[in-house]
Amino acid sequence: MSTTDSSIVGARPAIGFFERYLTVWVALCIVGGILGGQMFPPLFQAIGRMEVAHVNLPVGVLIWVMIIPMLVKIDFAAMAQVKHQWRGIGVTLFVNWLVKPFSMAFLGWIFIRHVFVSWLPVAQLDSYVAGLILLAAAPCTAMVFVWSQLCKGDPYFTLSQVALNDSIMIVAFAPLVALLLGLSAITVPWNTLIISVGLYIVIPVMLAQLLRRYLLTEGDAHFRRAVARLGPYSIIALLATLVLLFAFQGQAIVKEPLVIAMLAVPILIQVFFNSGLAYLLNRRLGVAHCVAGPSSLIGASNFFELAVATAISLFGFNSGAALATVVGVLIEVPVMLLVVGIVNRSQDWYETKSTVERQPI
Repeated sequence: MSTTDSSIVGARPAIGFFERYLTVWVALCIVGGILGGQMFPPLFQAIGRMEVAHVNLPVGVLIWVMIIPMLVKIDFAAMAQVKHQWRGIGVTLFVNWLVKPFSMAFLGWIFIRHVFVSWLPVAQLDSYVAGLILLAAAPCTAMVFVWSQLCKGDPYFTLSQVALNDSIMIVAFAPLVALLLGLSAITVPWNTLIISVGLYIVIPVMLAQLLRRYLLTEGDAHFRRAVARLGPYSIIALLATLVLLFAFQGQAIVKEPLVIAMLAVPILIQVFFNSGLAYLLNRRLGVAHCVAGPSSLIGASNFFELAVATAISLFGFNSGAALATVVGVLIEVPVMLLVVGIVNRSQDWYETKSTVERQPI
């Protein structure tokens, strides 16, 4: 890994102002979007009609502004570090790709189709399950660096794991989503799904890497400053997308305010289940705590920006799928901070096992 990447991961403030209060901003967007949708319906209806191949153009632009600054930070050459932390990498890949998406599909089936079915609108049941699946099928990219810093995680491991996950996501996201939607008896719009992967994964990755190379030609200091300046645009674009989304979802939310709380239940369970599973597996395998911490956090958090974009593309602004992914945004920061606290407070317990190898950072 280059010195540039190490400084970005290790020297920045642990969590920025926008990120720290993300839940507050999302709550304000909920209120603002609902009020805007009620006060200016023609405006938001016109925005909703701006589509090409089922992809909403304003949202497409906002998603690029969200995702590209995050992907600029990723050095795919860092995957060479994988061999040094193969056990932690293996645990994270196992949880990210073989446990989390399937466990979320199972939890969605339990809670949406059975436990809460009497209180949810019947027409949206499939859509809610689809949104939960989309949320779990995309491993987190950007906020992982924040969580890793807060638990004193190994920056080399964190960067290599994110780079590897992003590489896998390019080829695995669409087939995995299609498989889980099919198992849930939900029609898979393959054309739109493939377009979404191209628009929201492949093209942004390519553009981000080109921008990264250009910025690095000006030196490490220039690169760090540019990344810092680009960061807030990701959050602003996310919040603008949420305003649009809630402008369309407002009427349904006003009628069914408990829907958000019910959608949060399977999301919360899967966060604690997957982070706990990764943490315990790392301990069992004798992985150092500085690797086990970020491994468990990567295994629990989601690339919610991609999930929101794909849900809107596949099912539309008014869908339960879009709303379900936004609930993931709403609870991401407070829940992940809670998981970080658990990881930090349990370090002594984690390291009491004699087989744990204290690997140097």
